[in-house]
Amino acid sequence: MFGLAKLFISTVCFLLCVCVSTYASERQFYLGKIATPEEVLGWDIDVRPDGLGAPVGSGNAINGEEIYAEVCAGCHGDFGEGMDRWPELVGGEDTLDTHDPLKTTGSYWPYASTMYDYIYRAMPFGMSQSLTVDETYQIVAFILNMNDIIDEDFVLSNKNIGKIEMPNRDGFLLPDPRPDIDVFSGTPCMSDCDVPITIIGKARDIDVTPED
Repeated sequence: MFGLAKLFISTVCFLLCVCVSTYASERQFYLGKIATPEEVLGWDIDVRPDGLGAPVGSGNAINGEEIYAEVCAGCHGDFGEGMDRWPELVGGEDTLDTHDPLKTTGSYWPYASTMYDYIYRAMPFGMSQSLTVDETYQIVAFILNMNDIIDEDFVLSNKNIGKIEMPNRDGFLLPDPRPDIDVFSGTPCMSDCDVPITIIGKARDIDVTPED
């Protein structure tokens, strides 16, 4: 009897070792578990500037006005003018090269697709990811319409959101113009960089430095 029990325990231990070894080969350091395709989809919500990753859906500014008024206007104002210290969403044209630039989705934001990404991912404040796919398209369409970028009846969707021409689309410089970034060789300077420095202005000149 003792021999059979010993044999049974040995068999169980062997099978457990085989299972653990097989499972461990699928994950490093014996941490966590392999994510299922469904779990991956729950996190894989990013939308690229060219629109890749935008979920299937659509919306226009006409329908978006009601959704915006319900979940966005309390912070950003009925017409995107901003409430209290919440950011403005409309206006700011031709201000980016001034001493007081107004960065809005109309004057500054380069891609409509990343507007979708941010709103769907993080808005409304305190209730992130509570919007449906179509509600997000509707809100983005309404904001674009308030900035005179699309017509109110334009149907914004996953098929065209990466093609919207934003006013400041070409305002972001590529390649990186900073002198310490060598984009052509692919080897940016990380230490002991010999970079010429030229002072082109002082804070006191534009009255942002206290006198005392």
